[in-house]
Amino acid sequence: MTYVKPYNSIFYITAFLSIILAVIALVRPVLIQVTIDEYIKELDENGLFYMTLFLIGFLIVESIFQYFFTLLGNLLGQNVIKDLRNQTFEHVINFKLKRFDNTPIGQLVTRTVSDIETIAEMFSGGILVIIGDLLKIVSVIACMLYINWDLALITLIPIPILFMATSIFKKVIKKAFQDVREQVSRLNTFVQEHITGMSIVQIFNREEVEMATFSEINKKHRDAHIRTVWAYSIFFPVVEILSAMSIALLVWYGFKEVALKYASAGEIFSFTLFVYMLYRPIRQLADRFNTLQMGMVSSERVFKVLDTESVIENSGTKNTENLKGDIEFKEVSFAYNDDDWVLKNISFKVNKGESLALVGATGAGKSSIINLLGRYYEINKGEIFIDNVNINEIELQDLRRFMSIVLQDVFLFSDSILNNITLYNEDINEAEVIEAAKKVGAHDFISKLPGGYHYDVKERGAMLSVGQRQLISFIRAYVHQPEVLILDEATSSIDSESEELIKHATSVLTKDRTSIIVAHRLSTIKNATKIIVVDKGQIVEEGNHNELLIKDGFYKKLYDYQFKSQKD
Repeated sequence: MTYVKPYNSIFYITAFLSIILAVIALVRPVLIQVTIDEYIKELDENGLFYMTLFLIGFLIVESIFQYFFTLLGNLLGQNVIKDLRNQTFEHVINFKLKRFDNTPIGQLVTRTVSDIETIAEMFSGGILVIIGDLLKIVSVIACMLYINWDLALITLIPIPILFMATSIFKKVIKKAFQDVREQVSRLNTFVQEHITGMSIVQIFNREEVEMATFSEINKKHRDAHIRTVWAYSIFFPVVEILSAMSIALLVWYGFKEVALKYASAGEIFSFTLFVYMLYRPIRQLADRFNTLQMGMVSSERVFKVLDTESVIENSGTKNTENLKGDIEFKEVSFAYNDDDWVLKNISFKVNKGESLALVGATGAGKSSIINLLGRYYEINKGEIFIDNVNINEIELQDLRRFMSIVLQDVFLFSDSILNNITLYNEDINEAEVIEAAKKVGAHDFISKLPGGYHYDVKERGAMLSVGQRQLISFIRAYVHQPEVLILDEATSSIDSESEELIKHATSVLTKDRTSIIVAHRLSTIKNATKIIVVDKGQIVEEGNHNELLIKDGFYKKLYDYQFKSQKD
């Protein structure tokens, strides 16, 4: 795996320790054989005493090697998953937004957290331990054949049956654990979505229905685990029976060999230890296969995320230092799905310092224009320029740093107001935030909160009103000092009092910078330099407020309808 490369030295040391432990494991039975045949049989108390001391010292040395093997194995696993989790999250946050449209958030959470944790267990308790166990099995068999080959062959008669059972078990358990991980992903997705949308569940009295759905998913998760338990409940007794069979064959044949002077009592005793040493790692391989199969299934799922080519290509090399803010769309067409065009041949131009307003019915394509400007989605046809530079030629992070977007649905993290505004940008201090809040008109309400700018707004800003959250998003846009400001229906969900504050904030933010405003409330865009009316993905009218009223077209109808609704 490429993720192990930075820790090659740890991996090789751990692998070397597993070889040493496999060899050391052979020494104890051999020493006990020598003790029985040469000291106990001959009643040599002095030799027995020194051999006992030697065995104790040897066990201490073996324990030290085992300590370092366990320590380095876990160290390797934790370091690998740290890097793998960083790489996975970095890949996820660079996904095109289209990928998030089609992928449940809970699924990505499972990939980034629990699946990678399972991979860690594969490294620390799986693959390296399996290597050590396999080496131990091979070395034990080789040693048995060397000491007494005919006694070894009789003892090993059940082994082929054991290997066949292990092979069948491995296939069954892999399929079972694939199902387990799939059900875990479904559980995480369901819980994440329904806790996030709990208000909808309770508003529409869906608690019992959703509980029934969750119970069904949970039942499938239980059934998947039971299938793994069923496989273990068959495999372990088979191993025990075959182990007992090997001991029985050893006792039956071995004492005949002793009687005929073809084997010693010490060899019989050492072979008994060898049988336990042989079957114990094979039996433990079942648990290792559990860990390994879980890790392999999780690896497949994580690498599938990493191999996804759903990341926006960042091929641009130019920066925005010398760009002023002239924006031009040239025959831009865009579709979220194949040829289902959302925008058709959109062309317009906004000069530096001007304000452009986009109006039209819901679904007309206004927000799609904004998404394309920041390259959150890729254009299907046409080109977009900033100061005659194609946006594909501008370094992606520099392009997005060049503009700030205030969305209708403001997202605030569970953190302080200050951190939600600065987003941990060290170049922005608290004094600048306070100054920006005063200009926007939000300082009064923030200063009255417990802790002021250090007030924790909780998850998604639940402790604030819609208007307050919107004002914070305006401050966030302002302190980053963008050259281009985009307001996406920033006043559509607020009351009249908050609207006045938002209007003031809008005038502060849009002063002396290029701005694009998407608005349903036409009263907020009367002073825009240019207004574009979008209908079914096409530009049907453009001009300033007065020019469009005189035309008596789409804009006039929208304006009259809205004015009449407000009057009523």
